[in-house]
Amino acid sequence: MKKAVFLIILLFISSYFTSCASSDTQDDSEMEGYAHRDEMRTFIEHISDYAKKGDSSFLIIPQNGIELIVQGEDASNDMATSYLNAIDAHGQEDLFYGYDDDNEATPEDTTNYLKDFLDLSKKADKTILVTDYVSAPEKMDRSYQSNTNAGYISFAADHRELNNIPKYPAPIYAENVNNIEYIHQAKNFLYLINPEAFSAKEEFLGAIGATNYDLLILDLFFNDGRVFSKEQINQLKRKANGGRRLVIAYMSIGEAENYRYYWKEEWASNPPSWLDEENPNWKGNYKVRYWDSNWQHIIYGNTDSYLQKIISAGFNGVYLDLVDAFEYYE
Repeated sequence: MKKAVFLIILLFISSYFTSCASSDTQDDSEMEGYAHRDEMRTFIEHISDYAKKGDSSFLIIPQNGIELIVQGEDASNDMATSYLNAIDAHGQEDLFYGYDDDNEATPEDTTNYLKDFLDLSKKADKTILVTDYVSAPEKMDRSYQSNTNAGYISFAADHRELNNIPKYPAPIYAENVNNIEYIHQAKNFLYLINPEAFSAKEEFLGAIGATNYDLLILDLFFNDGRVFSKEQINQLKRKANGGRRLVIAYMSIGEAENYRYYWKEEWASNPPSWLDEENPNWKGNYKVRYWDSNWQHIIYGNTDSYLQKIISAGFNGVYLDLVDAFEYYE
């Protein structure tokens, strides 16, 4: 009996110190419950704190992972207030088209499930940006109308690679000459983060500058790895019709990309502890233990961080991708 009690005490002590260990050394298999969601929320809150200390109007927009707005996984649960206070909008892919396959309607139960959370976010005064992957003109029309009816801003992307400016509709949906100072004023947006179809930076900038989208989501880098300058980004903040608009930078925080400035060749044979397996659907993209401080140091908090480069280039905000990486570890 004494031996059993002693073992129980030892197990309790071991469990206590394990739970107190820093997130740097915590393995994903050791997390329980919704800890992976908590870690992603905390990560984004820290990103927001860093960015907004320099500019309170800087926009923080997570894409997907909409369940993070509540504690747990049910839309009826308590709201995650600190997280909601840290963000300004939500991005959502495949809401009405593209969930199972591009140009196909998303199953109604999936749409309704996502809308339950998106509407909670909208009720908390967050702007909803929806990207549907759809190419048939009549389906693009339905996508735009469905999102408008729901009170969301949308973009019908006819290439999942997000490498072009769609030719349809023309003129663009809800085109206007208004000055867009705040994200809730936007009526449309362009999501173009892959400039591979453009041979030169000037061609790329000229094509985007000739549009009247209210909000642009672009990559910080051009094909050759060069960062867009503050002057170039400022030029893009003016629509072709003269109205002002917002320019947002894409940044993946749930996967590392081997074509980014921070990537080291030796990681292929000797990966850091936070680097996980390659995404089978996107070559060159690797899962990361996003709660590790070494990965987070790459993303924000110092002069060479990804976020600081975005801020220095003059973007109005950041569009955070792979926020739903918590699903992989759960």
